[in-house]
Amino acid sequence: MTQSMTRNMKFINKKFLLTLFLVSTSFSFAQKKEKIDGVIAVIGDYIVLDSDIDLEYIQLKAQGVDTKNITRCELFGKQLEDKLYAHQAIQDSIVVTDAEVNSYMTEQIDAMIEQVGSLEKVIKFYKKKTEDDFRSYFFDIIKLNKLISQMQKKIVDEVTITPEEVRNFFKGIPVDEIPTFGAEMEVAQIVVKPVITEDEKKRAIEKLKEIRQEVLNGSSFFSKAVLFSEDPGSSSNGGFYKMNRKTAFVKEFKDVAFSLAEGEISEPFETEFGYHIIMVEKIKGQEVELRHILISPKVSSQAVKDAKAKIEAIRQKINNKEITFADAAKASSDEKETRNNGGVLLNPRTMEPRFELTKMDPALYAQVSELKDGEVTLPILDQERGGGQFYKIVTVNNRFEEHQADFSKDYIKIKELALRDKQIKEIAKWTKDKIKETYIKINDEYKDCEFANNWIKK
Repeated sequence: MTQSMTRNMKFINKKFLLTLFLVSTSFSFAQKKEKIDGVIAVIGDYIVLDSDIDLEYIQLKAQGVDTKNITRCELFGKQLEDKLYAHQAIQDSIVVTDAEVNSYMTEQIDAMIEQVGSLEKVIKFYKKKTEDDFRSYFFDIIKLNKLISQMQKKIVDEVTITPEEVRNFFKGIPVDEIPTFGAEMEVAQIVVKPVITEDEKKRAIEKLKEIRQEVLNGSSFFSKAVLFSEDPGSSSNGGFYKMNRKTAFVKEFKDVAFSLAEGEISEPFETEFGYHIIMVEKIKGQEVELRHILISPKVSSQAVKDAKAKIEAIRQKINNKEITFADAAKASSDEKETRNNGGVLLNPRTMEPRFELTKMDPALYAQVSELKDGEVTLPILDQERGGGQFYKIVTVNNRFEEHQADFSKDYIKIKELALRDKQIKEIAKWTKDKIKETYIKINDEYKDCEFANNWIKK
């Protein structure tokens, strides 16, 4: 760990990391260990087993965490926190639907099968006698973790921070503990996308119209999605998604989804991913459960060649000083999100035009790390989120060396630290209050633990 990372970690409460941000819904094969044992705690409607702590150790080791200085008491405390969240989620009427759990479970099981080769091997690894036993076991784990996650999100969802609070937070940091931020760079790109023919667009639309009519005539939307949808995130589960207006879907998709009644199927519509149809299954208040089918128009090999030729010509003009990179982006880039800003990329985590090198996407880092000032990459063939190919050229506008935090220059990062600190305090207050009003019984074996929270209610 670098000195800068060490200093920054002083502002992150370890307990908070174990609770709010490290609730895992990933189940690596190295994580499983069967153990028959007794109950060591009761928290509301939930219990903690001694083997749950063993499993925590296995999970941390699988993630590469050095566990030699982590005590059973610390992990027991995390188990108590997790169960408190889940219990309170039930009390607050937080609903995790079976459909949501099954959708996620299908994705996880598919990933496991891909890893080890067959469902039979997965079942054997988990020491379950039948597929039903395994799915029941796995279902319960996923549902618990989703309850925990949603409860944690609810606690901090309304926490906001003002500029004055950010300023006071920064002023309160001791001089010798002011964080150091790593080296950063500002990156810009120009994108040229192959032109899709009108005939190909028409083919995708007509196929979706055909599928829609077949469903209206009685065919299964689920089956059609499995057979024809080109959305890798949902096709295996019949195109299922659960969403609200805050869910991170593109605007065009959400606009159609929330315009439909239960049982209604949309006409084909376009997004950046291609063409879709949506069928709404259930509307629950502000949430919609739906299925969709995506078909993306195909790009011809000639169109790909034409795109490459076009971006090579743009690069040549930039290198010949006929046009600046920024002006070329404004005039010729097909990426609407960046072209009006001279092609400058925004860091998706901070939404500012700086990328910390240690946290940069490895693919992007590999493309720009060796660039000299003013140098432009050769054309790079890349892929959109929807799977479509495009060419891009990339340059580095600015470099920022590792430096101690400066309030004016690093406001966004300092704001992030300040908000995290406020969330920690909100979590602590919530936990303290809920411990007082929740039935909790701790096994005598663990009553000598020095917990961060008052689980013993002394």
